[in-house]
Amino acid sequence: MSKEVENKKHILIAEDDSFYATIYTERLTQLGYKVDVASNGEELLTMLKTTKPDLVMLDVIMPKMDGFEVLKKIRSQPENDDLKILMLSNLRQNEDVEKAKELGATDYIFKGSTSIHEIIDKINSLIRGN
Repeated sequence: MSKEVENKKHILIAEDDSFYATIYTERLTQLGYKVDVASNGEELLTMLKTTKPDLVMLDVIMPKMDGFEVLKKIRSQPENDDLKILMLSNLRQNEDVEKAKELGATDYIFKGSTSIHEIIDKINSLIRGN
């Protein structure tokens, strides 16, 4: 494996909306990130058993298991203590943002009113630790 591939930052996305999943994947791949997509929370948790991404982008409303439940399960594993988790949702209630933070989300973005450019800036900032 080449050093370039080894050094790519890895982002794992849990998003059931194929429109958003495609936009995020295409843009992040163009920027040099390695991207994998899970279509639901259960799939994401399975993927986390075999990979350690630099960042998880986690949709709140998904089939089978919502993002809050997935977040709680991720944070219950000590090996995920330092994993950065960016919650993405159309839910704009302060209670949802507070719940995400209490459960251990690194940040929370309203995807319907945030441009892809702003989301990318947030991802870059989180991965670089700014």
